[in-house]
Amino acid sequence: MEIRQLHYFVTVARTRHFGRAAERLHMAQSPLSQAIRQLENQLGVTLFTRTTRRVELTAAGEALLQDAERILDSIEAARTRVGLIGAGSSGLLRVGTTGLAALRQLPRLARIAAREVPGLVLRFHPDLLTPAQEAALEEDRIDLAVLRPPLRRTGLSSRLITRERLVLVAPGGHRLAGEEPVGLTDLRDEDFVVYGAEGSVVNTVVIQACLAEGFLPRRTHQAAETSIVLTLVAAGLGVALLPESVLALRVDGVRFVPLADDVFVDLALAWRREDRSPALARLLDALDANGFLVPGEGSPAPTAPDTAPLGGTR
Repeated sequence: MEIRQLHYFVTVARTRHFGRAAERLHMAQSPLSQAIRQLENQLGVTLFTRTTRRVELTAAGEALLQDAERILDSIEAARTRVGLIGAGSSGLLRVGTTGLAALRQLPRLARIAAREVPGLVLRFHPDLLTPAQEAALEEDRIDLAVLRPPLRRTGLSSRLITRERLVLVAPGGHRLAGEEPVGLTDLRDEDFVVYGAEGSVVNTVVIQACLAEGFLPRRTHQAAETSIVLTLVAAGLGVALLPESVLALRVDGVRFVPLADDVFVDLALAWRREDRSPALARLLDALDANGFLVPGEGSPAPTAPDTAPLGGTR
C-alpha cells in the first residue's frame, strides 16, 4: 500500500464521486479508478459500492478511511515539522483545547506566545473534551492540552490556569431564567442536558454538587459539544450547568443565570512529563512569567535548555 493510494482513496471517500475526486487530484478519472481497484485487490476487500451517479463506502471502506486519514495527517505533521527545521524556523507545538477554553484562554495564550516566543508555530485542535485530550497527549497527537483536571492518565504533568464558577443555562422562558441567583436545590425536578463523553469532568462536578444537595440530576439529553448543549437548552429540552466561560457565547433562546451555590471547575495546562522539547519548555516559561498559570499550582514545567535552538524541535 502506497501513500499515493491512500491519498486517492481518501479523496474519493470525501467526494463520493470519482469524477469530482479526479478533478481535485488533477488527473483523469480512468487511472484513478484503476488505482482504487488495485488498492482493493491488494487488500482483498471492496471499499466502495458504485452506481452511475455516486459511490458509497462499504464497512471495510469506512474502517480504512479512519486509518488512512490518521496516517495522512501524521505524514503532513511530519512534513511540516521537517519544513520548519529546514527553513531555520523555530518549533511547532500542537495545542488541544476544550471548546469553552478556546473562547477565553486561547487568544491570551497565543498573544503571549507571539510576543515572547515569536518563532514558535502553534497548531490548535479545538473542541476536545478532557478524556480525548489526555489520550491525544499519550499518543503524541498533541503536545499541550488546555483541559479540566484531575488528570486520569499517568505520565502527564499539569499547571492550573484558572478556577471557574458554574452557571445555570436555561431556556429563555424558563421559570428560573430571571436575574436572581438560583440554588442547586431549585433544579431537583429539572431535566439536564449534559456532555456525552464518558469521563467528562464538568459532568462529574455537576453530579457531585447535586448529590451533595440530596438529589441525582436527571440527565435526559447528551451532546458532544458545548454549542449543541446550548442548542438543546434553547429548544426547551432541559437546563445545563456549565463553566462561566460559556458567557462568551450568545445563543438565541438561552439565558445564563448565576448559581447561589459555590460550584467550581478547574482549567489547567497539561503535557507529557517526559517531553524534553525546548519549544514546549520555553512556551511554559513564557506563560508562567506572564501570569497565565497560577503560581505553585501543579507540576513544575520542564526547564528550557539555555543553548538549544527551537529549530529541530516540535
